[in-house]
Amino acid sequence: MDIYGGEVNRLIEELSSLPGIGGKTAQRLAFHIINMPEERAISLSNAIKDAKQKIRYCKTCFTITDKEECPICASPSRDHKLIMVVESPKELAAYERIGKYEGVYHVLNGVINPSAGIGPQDIRLKELMIRLRDDVDELIIATNSSIEGEATAMYISRMVKPAGIKVSRIASGVPVGGDLECIDEVTLLRALEGRIDL
Repeated sequence: MDIYGGEVNRLIEELSSLPGIGGKTAQRLAFHIINMPEERAISLSNAIKDAKQKIRYCKTCFTITDKEECPICASPSRDHKLIMVVESPKELAAYERIGKYEGVYHVLNGVINPSAGIGPQDIRLKELMIRLRDDVDELIIATNSSIEGEATAMYISRMVKPAGIKVSRIASGVPVGGDLECIDEVTLLRALEGRIDL
């Protein structure tokens, strides 16, 4: 049944197509946008349009940016001999929120996943190997602990180790507040292997 008319329904449908936005949230957002002052709604619309037109991949690390090189790669205060490999710009942002990592990143924009038809040639591995020709002391692999993330980490490690560059993997294990009896065996093993002295 058509309650609101075509334009309202179209806005709700477009919003509900976004990840994590269900029908009720889309409706709530649509009403919020409709009730915004016109200049605010136009500003939002322009921000979306400009982002789509101007955002690209950093020429060095392949995160998203609106410049040729992202602020992290362009910063002389970052340690460019230390590279952390992450799956996507979201993981890069997560590490930056911590505020303790002083190196630079390399964003794969995916992981090796043969069941989805994604091989090593479909992610930014070739570009990583080119970057490693420069003076790099350590490569930190920070892919997720999924099967695909682990396979990608092992693949990268096998590719990089012959070059004599130190390769490390982020530790993973028991989350704070986690109940040991509810945690899978792989996570418990990684927690045990990644233990530190107290």
